[in-house]
Amino acid sequence: MAKPFLILLISFSFLAFLSESKLSYNYYDKSCPRFAQIMQETITNKQITSPTTAAGTLRLFFHDCILNGCDASILVSSTPFNSAERDADINLSLPGDAFDLVTRAKTALELSCPNTVSCADILAVATRDLVTMVGGPYYNVLLGRKDYRTSKSSYVDGNLPKPTMSMSQIINIFASKGFSIQEMVALSGAHTIGFSHCNEFTSYIYNDTHYNPRFAQGLQRACADYHKNPALSVFNDIMTPNKFDNMYFQNLPRGLGLLESDHGLYNDPRARPFVEMYAKDQNKFFQDFARAMQKLSVYGVKTGRRGEIRRRCDAIN
Repeated sequence: MAKPFLILLISFSFLAFLSESKLSYNYYDKSCPRFAQIMQETITNKQITSPTTAAGTLRLFFHDCILNGCDASILVSSTPFNSAERDADINLSLPGDAFDLVTRAKTALELSCPNTVSCADILAVATRDLVTMVGGPYYNVLLGRKDYRTSKSSYVDGNLPKPTMSMSQIINIFASKGFSIQEMVALSGAHTIGFSHCNEFTSYIYNDTHYNPRFAQGLQRACADYHKNPALSVFNDIMTPNKFDNMYFQNLPRGLGLLESDHGLYNDPRARPFVEMYAKDQNKFFQDFARAMQKLSVYGVKTGRRGEIRRRCDAIN
């Protein structure tokens, strides 16, 4: 009699694992009914008080997902025994407002429904809501991600695109994650909001002919003291810096791209047709950006027993 019972028990365990492993749009409807409301209130309050939160959160989400999946590993703090992703050189400039937003949302959700909502889901939903708040497209976000138990800075180098990389290197990084050149260009449109620190582009503004000459002179003045003040920064899109639109793509043919990788998009024959298409057609850009973000948001997600629900987003349980 023990055998059928054992088989039944294994079957139930497997079914439970399957149901736990699936992402869905209504994942928290029963376990955390106020999830959407708490997220919306927290996000709205933070964005109103700190308007750069939207761009910072979008960047944080990208740096989390494109490395090894949307698993909140970017949020983990280093310990004396482990150097975490956020302490890799390229991640040191990730803005504090984005981390703070996730912490606030997690704190509120833990009070309402303890040990239920993952940090990875919080970051994914916050990013979508903030993009929409600043004028960008709405897209549906699947829920049910788990938080990864590993975060190592040694994984980062060479696996995240840097503005100093050649366009071939950047294309190869995206291709290794299953993203096409068109999807790469669409996702690069995130530079329509936010800013970059002077040390990311100053080595190019004195001798790079891709820059509009007057724009280069303006950047030289704006960044003149960046050695004394490393926090000096410039908007990625100087025309409409706080609005999510297609102006970023319109800027590139005029030599108004800020980063070397921005100029690379327009000067590379593989990417240029998509830059030109999005510069002419904002609806097409929004449509393709939303689709690429949906794809990115489920890249490499951990579900079921492959992850956990962290009690604090900055520390593995």
